[in-house]
Amino acid sequence: MERKNFGPLTGVQILDISTMIAAPFGATLLADLGADVTKVELPNKGDTLRTVGPWKDGEALRWPGLARNKKSVTLNIHSEDGKELFLKLIQDIDVLIENFRPGTLEKWGLGYDVLKAVNSKLILIRVSGYGQTGPYSEKAGFGTPGTAFSGHTYLQGYPDRPPVSPSYSLLDYITGIYAAFAAVSALYHRDVNEDGDGQVVEMGLYESIFRMLEFLIAEYDQNGKVRGRSPGLAGHSSPAGTYETKDGKYVVLVCSTDSTFNRLAEAMNRTDMLEDDRYYTNSVRLQNDSDVQEIVIDFIKGLTQQELQEKLDAFGVPVSPILSIEDIFNDPHYAARQNIVEVEHPRLGKVKVPGVVPNFSATPGAIRYRAPELGEHNEEIFSGKLGLSAEKMADLKEKGVI
Repeated sequence: MERKNFGPLTGVQILDISTMIAAPFGATLLADLGADVTKVELPNKGDTLRTVGPWKDGEALRWPGLARNKKSVTLNIHSEDGKELFLKLIQDIDVLIENFRPGTLEKWGLGYDVLKAVNSKLILIRVSGYGQTGPYSEKAGFGTPGTAFSGHTYLQGYPDRPPVSPSYSLLDYITGIYAAFAAVSALYHRDVNEDGDGQVVEMGLYESIFRMLEFLIAEYDQNGKVRGRSPGLAGHSSPAGTYETKDGKYVVLVCSTDSTFNRLAEAMNRTDMLEDDRYYTNSVRLQNDSDVQEIVIDFIKGLTQQELQEKLDAFGVPVSPILSIEDIFNDPHYAARQNIVEVEHPRLGKVKVPGVVPNFSATPGAIRYRAPELGEHNEEIFSGKLGLSAEKMADLKEKGVI
């Protein structure tokens, strides 16, 4: 019988014992692409993300998008009975994802040596604030402090004002992508090598953004420069920034290459700039950025947002309106790409969540089922998969194990 395809990771078994955003988001990305993900939550409490805003009628509105495609079981793995059941759960698991403070699994008697003795093929993905090693490894770590530690926050804002943190959990989501990337990389290595053994993959939250700051490292290493705050792509490209149109709307324009600026100059009817020693390359434009900005500001201020978009699109100049979420809901491109989709909710009826990305031509991912209620799949997993009797289930529930 042919197995139904739910995405490129159909058949991969994942156990998600992480909480909040970073590691759980990684597990959700894997689930979107077909992996069978079971989320382990504390009895009567659940993942703390279930209580994080925004809310409607007491319902946490992030949960439907961040926990879709997962099954939920409740299990207190701190307890001896819970630990015994947990070790049974991982026997056939490909990937275990956790984000506790380093040493927590070991403290519970569930270090990787113990887990690997039960399942030698197991891949353990570990996400923590500062990584499993180093002098700060045992510190509590969250996304916003981690962003500050990474060097990213130091760059954000205006020079005459305090640094600005991202207004949402940027670092957590980026780290979730790394966690998913790590999982599939480790799976590939395990499955193409003869020994077929699993391994541990770990990273600190701050490292995911720090890896993206290679320009910052190179600049300080080679030039001794400490880059400060700027509201745009300062020091990279000219022109670049946020500009106001004739009708009081805003756009972002970036000319990262000389060929892009050449097209902008044509669109502005300023091809004279291409022969001017002050403007003809990006390096000299950066030296005369204030003059360049004045020219571009005047040009953009003379057109409505729609007029500007149509004109620059025709010349192949990258510009985008700054969209609000209301704009996005009404945008035809978002609709055509199915970037926003609707899922069922047990009390709110239907809610909109982000669509599945990326798109696979032969093995597309899908939202197969809604985010689970706490412990919704206890019967399916513990009785159906592990063979626990109704009496044993009742006993474990009474003890607070499940």
